[in-house]
Amino acid sequence: MKSIKVILGLALLFVVNGCSNISYSFSGTTIDYNTTKTISIANFINEIGSGPPNMAQTFTEGLKDYFQRRTKLQVVQNQGDLQFEGGISNYRVAPQAISSSGSSTRADGTGLMRLTITVQVVFNDTVNEEASFQRPFEFYADYDPSTTTLNAVEDDLVEEIFEALYFDIFQAAVAQW
Repeated sequence: MKSIKVILGLALLFVVNGCSNISYSFSGTTIDYNTTKTISIANFINEIGSGPPNMAQTFTEGLKDYFQRRTKLQVVQNQGDLQFEGGISNYRVAPQAISSSGSSTRADGTGLMRLTITVQVVFNDTVNEEASFQRPFEFYADYDPSTTTLNAVEDDLVEEIFEALYFDIFQAAVAQW
């Protein structure tokens, strides 16, 4: 009986030791930190010129922070094992819900307005070239123009949208579901 416990203990030790080079996390990522150690995120640019003036810088710094909080990757200026670059390619505000009447809508019948932001991302995985991609990511948030203005809620909406975009980009790059 004692030999069976020793064998099971050794087997468990080998399994745990074999997985020690790969990080498994609640975010669903598996990164081999023996081969992937660094990440570089180039400054994203505002390709359209609309939106808050510091929007591109905010997005870039937020994406860096998102990866730093969720991985053990070291952020480097350039030539990281994982490399990101891109730009904000769309920032639009459009009516979403139209109402025919009612006190909760504006005189023009607009019930909700939607802010949509699209970010074009180029991701290069120098360790696993097949994981590299170039594609847009888009998300939106709604607000009620009968109770507020875009200027009053713009910062909060942009922050909400960016958090969703960071999540989607992170999942596409390192979770690869």
